[in-house]
Amino acid sequence: MIATIFTLPEQEILTPSLTRRQMGELDILVVNHPAVRAAVALQGAHLLAWKPQEQEEVLWLSDKTAFARGKAIRGGVPLCWPWFGPAAQEGLPAHGFVRNLPWKLDAYQETDEGVELTLTLKSSDDTLRQWPHAFTLYARFSLAKTCNIALEAHGDFETTCALHSYFNVGNINDVKVSGLGKRYVDKVAGGEGELADGVQTFPDRTDRIYLAPEARSLIHDARLHRVIEVAHRHHSNVVGWNPGPALSASMGDMPDDGYQTFVCVETAAINTPQRARPQAPSCLSVTLRVVE
Repeated sequence: MIATIFTLPEQEILTPSLTRRQMGELDILVVNHPAVRAAVALQGAHLLAWKPQEQEEVLWLSDKTAFARGKAIRGGVPLCWPWFGPAAQEGLPAHGFVRNLPWKLDAYQETDEGVELTLTLKSSDDTLRQWPHAFTLYARFSLAKTCNIALEAHGDFETTCALHSYFNVGNINDVKVSGLGKRYVDKVAGGEGELADGVQTFPDRTDRIYLAPEARSLIHDARLHRVIEVAHRHHSNVVGWNPGPALSASMGDMPDDGYQTFVCVETAAINTPQRARPQAPSCLSVTLRVVE
């Protein structure tokens, strides 16, 4: 799926390395720079792909995801906001509504190092019916040999949120994640647990909210012979997730064996909501780097 994005016809040339293209019903910003290759969907301000040149793909994107208006994209880095997980009110989407809405490209710049993008989303009558708060969101991307994503929220409210990052791995059985801290809430088995050796593996369905994570997590991928560094900022939690074989097979937008080739390590604020106030926006951000 990621390879297909870079073969799409160019609809608009914004800079020598930045073009607008269309995948299904969605507008896609495509970066093909000497230092980096990346793609961002305007729906959801959704990072679909990022990889420094000469590297394997860093992010995972489902071959079965629909590029349809109003339908969530499976993979990449969805922005979960203004709530994480199930909605409190029946009929509202899980993980909030901003990942299903069209954002506006507000600013862009190409440099020798890569491309920088700023996308914006403002509250509307529709969002106010779902969540009664006025807001302005900025999603800022710095796409170079490192990748920085920042979600900045202006208004007066509390939110839970996450940068729900899907990482491409050789095989989930050969993946270990460190830097998560010990204590976690187990969303599969229920209750709390403790990671005795400080390393998370994924033998089956795994869904854990870590309660005191370190400032960076490391994804050790023995099959692809690399380490991905995930540096979290303004977070209270990190989520480690993989659906395992049974759930993967039940999901219409994921191949039955999709669980084998990704792991989610998510920068999040869940048990401690973020507070935005006038003149003091909230922010959640992450920096990704492939460790040589």
